[in-house]
Amino acid sequence: MPRILTYNVHRCVGPDRRLDIGRVADAIAACEPDIVALQELDVGRPRTGGLDQAHEIAQRLGMSFHFNAALRVEEEQYGDAILTLLPERLVKAGPLPGLDPRVPLEPRGALWVEVTVDGRPLQVINTHLGLAPGEQQRQARALAGDAWLGHPERRDPVILLGDFNAGPASIVHRTLSRRLTDARRLTHHRRRTPTFPSHLPLLRIDHVFVSHGIRVLQLDAPFTVQTRMASDHLPLVMAFELQ
Repeated sequence: MPRILTYNVHRCVGPDRRLDIGRVADAIAACEPDIVALQELDVGRPRTGGLDQAHEIAQRLGMSFHFNAALRVEEEQYGDAILTLLPERLVKAGPLPGLDPRVPLEPRGALWVEVTVDGRPLQVINTHLGLAPGEQQRQARALAGDAWLGHPERRDPVILLGDFNAGPASIVHRTLSRRLTDARRLTHHRRRTPTFPSHLPLLRIDHVFVSHGIRVLQLDAPFTVQTRMASDHLPLVMAFELQ
């Protein structure tokens, strides 16, 4: 049974303020995912040693990857990635709308990759929404609109996942739930899956949304010594089958 993981890795800096790509990769590997969606990766940034974190993690996991830079400043980049052990192709990568450009908010984006699972195509969209409610809502509407979930190339089954910075009672969650279903609703146990902050997880702001054609078998936010220390978020892992 395939497994997909979403994880805000906080540029590979844990609650102890230590930069450690290895422990992030180890925390991911312990979850045994086939597909990985990561947020908050640094590429070529002096603050994290100038490394390409997407490439480093993918190399340690033996996965191929695609990276989308939400932010570019000369050679420095910051954004999100999809990694996988499976055959894949890039469909789309691009920005999401912000608020007034005069308001200095961190740019946000989304990354869309098609992965072949058991000989069948599965579309995966990874995103990281903003912190301001108005900004989040614009970005959620964009994801639900013609540029992403309503795009002519969009085909079920599809998974939308990432750090939405918004809980299950939010307008963001309701907007996206009109297009897809929160995977937690499709689990038998309905176990709580808070992911933030990692040392004392109280908030469920990382989500996995699924279309028809996906059977959710398990959804878990592993709370271990590794995951508590690798980032300020816990990973969220879903086991599934294509129907």
